[in-house]
Amino acid sequence: MKKINLEGTEDTPKIILDPENGIYEISGRSLPEDCAQFYKPILEWLDGYTGGKMNFEIKLDYFNTASSKLILDILNRLEKIKEKGNDIKISWYHQEDDEDMQEAGEEFSELVEVPFEIKAC
Repeated sequence: MKKINLEGTEDTPKIILDPENGIYEISGRSLPEDCAQFYKPILEWLDGYTGGKMNFEIKLDYFNTASSKLILDILNRLEKIKEKGNDIKISWYHQEDDEDMQEAGEEFSELVEVPFEIKAC
């Protein structure tokens, strides 16, 4: 599969989907002007994922309401990948003092049937 490597900006997260090196990460801030358009290539990439072990790391400092729906879409795609017999784990990182991001991770973890680890950093 082709690697996706998007540099983050003030409004968009850094995204790495690199099966060759086993790196799957979303980090930074997510408040793109057009969330659906921004996340479309990521969702399409996940739809085409052919399998293997994946530790998907989410390290967001902030996301807006529109992004939360797309994050859930990503998590649902990961759940489908797991249902096909792949070893999938989600690691949700939050700043130690950021209760909002911790709670967001806890809420997302209840919505999908994927091993979900919430970590303070």
